[in-house]
Amino acid sequence: MTEEKKIIKAASIVGSATLVSRILGFVRDAVIAYAFGAGREADAFFVAYRIPNLLRRLVGEGALTVAFIPVFTDELAKGSREDARKLVSSAFTFLSIVLIILTIAGVIFSRHIVSLISPGFTDMPDKSALTISLAQWMFPFLFFISLVALSMGVLNSLKHFTAPAFSPVWFNVSIIFCALILTNYMNQPVYALAIGVVIGGFLQFAYQLPYLKRFGMLPRLSFDFSNKAIKKVVLLMLPSALGVAVYQIGVFITTRFASQLPEGSVSYLYYADRIMELPLGIFGIAVATAVLPSLSEYAARDDRIKFGESLSFAIRLVMFISIPATVGLISLGTPIVSVLFQRGEFTGTDADGTVFALYFYALGLASFSGARIAASAFYALKDTVTPVMIAAASLIFNVVMSLILMGPLLHGGLALATTLASVLNFALLFIVLRKRVGGVDAKEILSSVAKVTLASLIMGMIVYNISLLTEWTAGGFSLWKSIFLCFAVIIGILTYLAGVYILRSPELLFLANIIKERVYRQRA
Repeated sequence: MTEEKKIIKAASIVGSATLVSRILGFVRDAVIAYAFGAGREADAFFVAYRIPNLLRRLVGEGALTVAFIPVFTDELAKGSREDARKLVSSAFTFLSIVLIILTIAGVIFSRHIVSLISPGFTDMPDKSALTISLAQWMFPFLFFISLVALSMGVLNSLKHFTAPAFSPVWFNVSIIFCALILTNYMNQPVYALAIGVVIGGFLQFAYQLPYLKRFGMLPRLSFDFSNKAIKKVVLLMLPSALGVAVYQIGVFITTRFASQLPEGSVSYLYYADRIMELPLGIFGIAVATAVLPSLSEYAARDDRIKFGESLSFAIRLVMFISIPATVGLISLGTPIVSVLFQRGEFTGTDADGTVFALYFYALGLASFSGARIAASAFYALKDTVTPVMIAAASLIFNVVMSLILMGPLLHGGLALATTLASVLNFALLFIVLRKRVGGVDAKEILSSVAKVTLASLIMGMIVYNISLLTEWTAGGFSLWKSIFLCFAVIIGILTYLAGVYILRSPELLFLANIIKERVYRQRA
C-alpha cells in the first residue's frame, strides 16, 4: 500500500468516527441552544467551559502530546517495545501530577481567572458569580480530558485511529443526557451541563483504557523521570507549550473582547465555531492526525523526499475538502444555523448573530486546516521553535485586527480577525517549511487549489439560489426546512464533484481509484 493510500485510509477512519462524534456534538449544541439560547446562562457556561478547555489544549493535547508522539515513534522505530511502554507510564505519571496541581489551583483561583478572561461580566454580578461557580465545577474535566489526549497520541502512533476518534461520542452523550434529564432535578439547570462535562471527560478516558491494554501500553504509576526519552519529551514540551500557549492566548483574547460586546456575543461565536469545527474536525484534523505518524517515521529515517511528497499530498487533500466546505458554509449559512439551532430559547435574532460570525470564520477554514498539516510537519521534524515564532507573530496580528474590526463589525470583527491571523500563520508555516524540506511541489498545490476553487464557486452560486426559495429564520424550526437543506447540500456535493471531474482534479481521480480497488476487492 502506498503512503498516500495509508494516509487516506487513516484519515477515512478518523474522519468517519469524527463525523459520528460531530453529529452528536450538533445534537448536544442543539439541546443547549433549545434550553438556554444565547442568554446569560449560555454565555456563563461557554466562558466557564472555555477555561479548563484552554488549559487542556495547552497541557494535554497541545504541549505534551505534540512533544510525546515523535519521541514515542522513535522508540517504536528502534524496536524497543518495553522502552516505549516505560515512556508511556512515565509520561502519564508526569502529566497526572501536573494536572492535579492545575485542577486544585484552578478551583481556588477561579474568581481571578474569570475576571481576567471575561472583564465585561464584572458589571453583571449575577452573571459573573454564575460563571465562577460553573468554572469550579468543571475544572476536574481538565484532569480527565488531558489524559484522554495523551491516550490518543499513543494509539495514533500505533496506527490505531478508531478508538481515539470515536471517544468524544461519550462526552457528547453525557452532556445530552444531563441536559435532557438532569436539568429537571436542579434549581439552576445550567449546572447539569457542568456535571455532564466532567462525567463526559471521565467516560472518554475510560473508553480508551482497554485499547491501551490491548497494545500492551496500559500506563502504570512510574516516577522514573531520569531516562533519556522522558527528558527529551520534557525538553520538547517547553517550546511546544509556548507555541500552544500563543494560540490559546488568541482564543482567550477573543473571549475577553467578546465579553465586552452586547450580551449573546460569546454564544454567537461559540455556535459559529462549532459549525465550522465539523468540516475542520472531519477532514482537516483527521488528515493532520493521520499524516503525523507517517511524517514522524520519515523524519526518523531522514527521508526528506518521501516526507515532502506526503506533506504535499496531505495539503492538497485537505484543500480539496476545505475549500468547497468554505463556500458551502457561506452560501448556506442561514439555512444551516436555522435548522441546527433555531428552536426553544434560540431565536431568529440569535440565528442572525451566529450566521454573521460564521461567514467570517468560514473564510479561514482552508488556512486553519492547512496550518494543522504544516504544524504537524514541524513537530515530526522535532522543530517546535519555528511554529512558536510564527504563532507569536500571528497572535500580535490577531490582537491588532481584533481591536480594529470589533468596533464596526462587533463579534463578526473578532471572527474575521481570527481568520486573517490563521491565513498569515499558514502562509508563513508553508513558506518556511518548503525552504527546509524537499519534495513540496507548490505549483502542483496551486494548480489543485485553482481547480477546486473554480468548481466550488460554481457550486456556491447554485446552492445559494436554491436557498432563496425558502424563508429560513421566520417561524423557527420545521421538518420541511431540514429536508430542503439536505436537498441543497446534496445538489451542492454533486455539482462540486461534477466540476472537479470536468477539471480533472488529481485528488478526485486518486480517491475514485481507491474506491474502485475496494469494490473490485470485495467482488473478488
